[in-house]
Amino acid sequence: MSTRTAPVGQPELAHLPGRAFGIYIHVPFCATRCGYCDFNTYTPAELGGANPDGWLAALRVELRLAAERVGSVPVQTVFVGGGTPSLLGGTGLAAVLGAVRDNFDLAVGAEVTTEANPESTSPEMFATLREAGYTRVSLGMQSAAPQVLAVLDRTHSPGRAPAAALEARAAGFEHVNIDLIYGTPGETDDDLRRSIDVAVGAGVDHVSAYSLIVEDGTALARRVRRGEIARPDDDVLAQRYELLDSRLSAAGLHWYEVSNWSAEGGECRHNLGYWGGGEWWGAGPGAHGFLGDTRWWNVKHPNAYAQALDDGRLPVADFEKLDARDRHVEEVMLRVRLRDGLPVALLDAGEQVRAETLCGEGLLLRRRDTLVLTDRGRLLADGVVRDLLG
Repeated sequence: MSTRTAPVGQPELAHLPGRAFGIYIHVPFCATRCGYCDFNTYTPAELGGANPDGWLAALRVELRLAAERVGSVPVQTVFVGGGTPSLLGGTGLAAVLGAVRDNFDLAVGAEVTTEANPESTSPEMFATLREAGYTRVSLGMQSAAPQVLAVLDRTHSPGRAPAAALEARAAGFEHVNIDLIYGTPGETDDDLRRSIDVAVGAGVDHVSAYSLIVEDGTALARRVRRGEIARPDDDVLAQRYELLDSRLSAAGLHWYEVSNWSAEGGECRHNLGYWGGGEWWGAGPGAHGFLGDTRWWNVKHPNAYAQALDDGRLPVADFEKLDARDRHVEEVMLRVRLRDGLPVALLDAGEQVRAETLCGEGLLLRRRDTLVLTDRGRLLADGVVRDLLG
């Protein structure tokens, strides 16, 4: 299905006019590694001499090469993720956004987001970010229960995340997100209720909540394999999701994607670009990008990333070109997860028949010419996609 037309490492990349365009920047640094995390991150002992200054210098080169390929396309969203971007501090993150501006034009009203670990933030940092042009901050809280944080190997105190959210709002951030993880072994319903209440009480306008997934190769997976802790139970995860949805909805935060809730106007525009078929340049070690019909991903280690750019080439590890079927599968898979739903017209005749069956089973609801997941359908979203595609 996927074919290559250029040597590995140097794909032909071109923006398709009419598509939303964003930039994702990956900051690969973490002070410690959380037990459940399988992201492309490195602690100081794993960096092999790489450092934030060298990473930023290499990032500037990649963004210049990116601009040469993309052209004068206004950037509608920027998202700085990781890793722990807040380890760069306010000045470092301001420099990251400055590197974007040096090479691209930001659209009027562009959304600019950074992720942050609550422990590495401060009122002064949030003030610096607002002055630099950041419009949104996403804080990794995960839980307000100390024993849950301990299982996840999170180092921040339960009270630091809501305090950071309040500091961000005081600095002028209209959009503040808190991330939660539910289903951690040892977590109770009351633990999750308290976590939701703490997030809502901090005045955030967006909550992202994800079930705990035990990823191969992580410290958490090794603990499960040794029998030290139990693997998350699917029935418990479904119950916790329903609790989340009910409590967040009562607080005025409503789902707009299966794992995301927001107040009106608080939706993350960058992520909506992913889910809605937009394009983005992924910059930084291990970052993924998508332009035209090509998806690519960068080499992972910061040293290899910097070396490729020193050699004058994009730091691409590999890429794939998507054919029409690939794009269709992705469009169905992503758009059906949105509250706005999946237009029936995107489905072929067989898929429309299967959609009617899923409606009859109470998993999809047809609203005029759009298919939307029901409450039960959201619990079984992956299965709905498989059945729909046949």
